[in-house]
This record gives sequence, structure tokens and C-alpha cells, in this order.
Amino acid sequence: MDQPGYGDFRARRDATVWQRLNSVLRLLLGLAFCLVVVSLFLPRSKQLAQSRSEIEVLQAQANDQKLLLARQTREVTLLKTDATYLETIARDRLDLMKEGETIFRLEPAQPGRRKDPGNTPR
Repeated sequence: MDQPGYGDFRARRDATVWQRLNSVLRLLLGLAFCLVVVSLFLPRSKQLAQSRSEIEVLQAQANDQKLLLARQTREVTLLKTDATYLETIARDRLDLMKEGETIFRLEPAQPGRRKDPGNTPR
């Protein structure tokens, strides 16, 4: 004969197994949902980061162009209003000099040229 509490124990044990399986299933469904959400938003976040870096590069280029515009505007203003500056630029570009004036030109060092002329190959 069955004892009166044994059947009840088996029913509770079966119920506990199903409860554990249901909790595992819920966990797996939650994990799958999280993976779907991440897979949907990950490409967007990468695209956003790339767009931000492109914006930074374009802003740097815009700042360089603004600086160049400011320099050229200043030079145009000086050429229009300052006779001394105009004379200096004209003499420099045309390689002219005043009578009794000595001009010294310092050329920037070119890459690939040796500094010591005594070590030239023969």
C-alpha cells in the first residue's frame, strides 16, 4: 500500500522540476530578447561613433579654412591700406632692392641635402 504522504511528495517533486524548467525557459527567453535588442542597436552605435569622428575631422578642416581665410583677408587688407607692407611684399616677390641695400635670404633646409659639404662623395 501506498503511504498517504508519498504520492503527495511525488507530485510536489514533479511540480518543482517543471517550475525549474519554466524558470530556465524564462531566463533563456530573457537572454534571447537581450541579444536581439543588442543586435539591433549595435550597428547604429557603431555608425554613430563613425559619424562623430567624421564630424570632428570636418570641423578641424572648417577651422583650418577659417584660419586661412582670416590670414588672406588680413593680407588683402594690408595690401590695400599699408603702403610699407605693399612695398615689402613687392620687393620680396620681384627680388628688387633699394640702392645701397643688402639682402640676405635664408632658405629653409631641404630634406635629403647634407649639412656638411666636406663629406661629399667623389
